[in-house]
Amino acid sequence: MVATLFGDKILPSKDQCLPGRPEPVKIATRHLITGQSMIAPFERHLESTIFAMGCFWGAERRFWEMEGVVSTAVGYAGGHTPNPTYEETCTGLTGHTEVVLVVFDPSVIKFDRLLAMFWESHNPTQGMRQGNDLGSQYRSAIYCSNNEQLDEAVESASAVQGQLTALNYGEITTEIMLNSDFFYAEDYHQQYLVKNPMGYCGLKGTGISCS
Repeated sequence: MVATLFGDKILPSKDQCLPGRPEPVKIATRHLITGQSMIAPFERHLESTIFAMGCFWGAERRFWEMEGVVSTAVGYAGGHTPNPTYEETCTGLTGHTEVVLVVFDPSVIKFDRLLAMFWESHNPTQGMRQGNDLGSQYRSAIYCSNNEQLDEAVESASAVQGQLTALNYGEITTEIMLNSDFFYAEDYHQQYLVKNPMGYCGLKGTGISCS
């Protein structure tokens, strides 16, 4: 189900995508920062959302630093290829974008705080890129886990568009959808900036504020 789709996108159809594989990649089960599980099932009181905002290394760090976020994991979503590799995703022939699975406690942090971090931390008007990173795997997206999140995400996009227009940015191209499959990225990508403190992070916001 697609709630709304901003901008024109050309992505491969399912029959054009790489076949992938039935076996998921093996990753460490515990988050290096929070110590919590990165793999479902999660405790019943927790919620999750999948965000895409460019290279997933820096995006993951933005979320794990937030109080109330219990766990994060990077992966691929929004396409058709099951259990793709990083190299396959970078070809553009999986349909996926680089994403962060964010597991959070709604009694500690509300969904609107996560949305604010998302909108403020990248440029959601660039289509198939984020800064100097080019390709469909860098497109912006929010893949919601329930209808309440979906409605709130769509409403927030409308509010953010007003700020972006005032700053002479174009139309938001963020995909906002319900329930996309999530495939874990290889273990060396998980909490990459902990393992590589001087690693690349290309995130750059537009100067808007969602507080």
